[in-house]
Amino acid sequence: MPKKFTFMNYSIEELQKLPLDDFAKLLPARQRRSLARGLTPREKKLIERIRKARKAEKIDAPIRTHCREMVILPEMVGLKFAIHNGKEFIMIEVKPEMIGHRLGEFSQTRKKVTHGTPGLGATRSSLYIPLK
Repeated sequence: MPKKFTFMNYSIEELQKLPLDDFAKLLPARQRRSLARGLTPREKKLIERIRKARKAEKIDAPIRTHCREMVILPEMVGLKFAIHNGKEFIMIEVKPEMIGHRLGEFSQTRKKVTHGTPGLGATRSSLYIPLK
């Protein structure tokens, strides 16, 4: 039998019923402080879009956002987000284990550099690289 997810001894259903102020008390200090200071206009707009998507039951379409600093709330669980990483949108599906983290943590801004082979004339040794 799989273990049921809990966050600070609350099930996901109980967390979704909690008001935002009570939920914020369960979070670590940095996230709690950010929610206590209030949501920015961009974050408020994102919350409205989340609630609109929940109400419309249009869960399969991703919610596109640039708001990487938004704390993941229980009402976001199960939704798909397209989070901008500075160049492109990265698809993320929010799982219960992500609660309390920020959206930007799941959309990396840097990726590993993979260098190709040197081009013709790049160095003296590249003269002897066979051409395709």
